[in-house]
Amino acid sequence: MGKTNFTPEESLLLILKTIEQTKNRFKESGHIFVYWGTLTLIVFGSQLILSLLELYKFTMWPVYLFPLSAFYMIYIWIREKKKNLPKTYIENVLGNLGWIFGMNLMIMGFFCSDKLGDAMAPVFIILFALFIVVCGLSIKFKPLIIGGILTNLIGLGSFFIERNYHGYSIMLMAVVGLIIPGILLNIARRKDHV
Repeated sequence: MGKTNFTPEESLLLILKTIEQTKNRFKESGHIFVYWGTLTLIVFGSQLILSLLELYKFTMWPVYLFPLSAFYMIYIWIREKKKNLPKTYIENVLGNLGWIFGMNLMIMGFFCSDKLGDAMAPVFIILFALFIVVCGLSIKFKPLIIGGILTNLIGLGSFFIERNYHGYSIMLMAVVGLIIPGILLNIARRKDHV
């Protein structure tokens, strides 16, 4: 493939077109944010209920929904692959970042939780914030950026509350950083199709 020389204006237009293409495709992923946010809410809400019922030996069971959800993500990935749509560079980066991020969180949660101790929930929330902000900045979608910033503040604030209340912080993060921006992505997609 030959080298093409673009003028600065053509380069900028190509970059803007790539961002817009990614943003339009990313809007179709709003359900994934809602899914992970709802799952997080269910897992930590279930743990809270089990703790209140003093069923402490069962409080870890809901957490196993996270690795099981990897199968749902594989299904989504296969379904998208069958569409055979070309992906932009930004889409590839965000998709790979999501997988790497998710796998590392699961590994840290299952195998390193004793090492993280009281910092586990705040660190997880801040890592979620990083991913959300990167997604928002990449596609220039303000609700994701704002959700990521609020998630980051929740994570930082969680260092100053007792560990017993970290589940509430994670549930709040799920609503503010994942569910609301995911719903807004879905609304933006519907508006584009009208």
